[in-house]
Amino acid sequence: MKAPEFCLPNQDGVEICLRDLKGKWIILYFYPKDNTPGCTTEAKEFSELLDEFEKLGAIVIGVSPDSPKRHCNFIEKHGLKITLLSDENKEVLKAYGAWGKKKMYGKEYEGVIRSTFIINPEGEIVKEYKKVKAKGHAAKVLEDLKELIS
Repeated sequence: MKAPEFCLPNQDGVEICLRDLKGKWIILYFYPKDNTPGCTTEAKEFSELLDEFEKLGAIVIGVSPDSPKRHCNFIEKHGLKITLLSDENKEVLKAYGAWGKKKMYGKEYEGVIRSTFIINPEGEIVKEYKKVKAKGHAAKVLEDLKELIS
């Protein structure tokens, strides 16, 4: 499946477009909110493994509805090495099916569905993960990427 095109601002306000990343493996992960326990765990784990992803020719990009300024604070506070994109309008979240109905304590609401996509150098989604558990997820994605590349 072709990955939906997007252009979003990163933590520094610089626009990043999927089309500009063609030729690289992309780990695109969607998460609910900066500085929350699960999201912090996931971002730190991806940051810790970033060198290994880069050795495989992959880049890691996190996306949430938070503003670039919040992303900048999140990166500084936790020493993150990954790129974070801001999807305040939730258009990209919706395009990737990472926005929808959720349930907590019996109440239904709309929110970010923690999801990750591995996109190959041709721009196709070759693996997707839905309703991800944050802890240990980055290592699983790295393992799967190694298998896809070999």
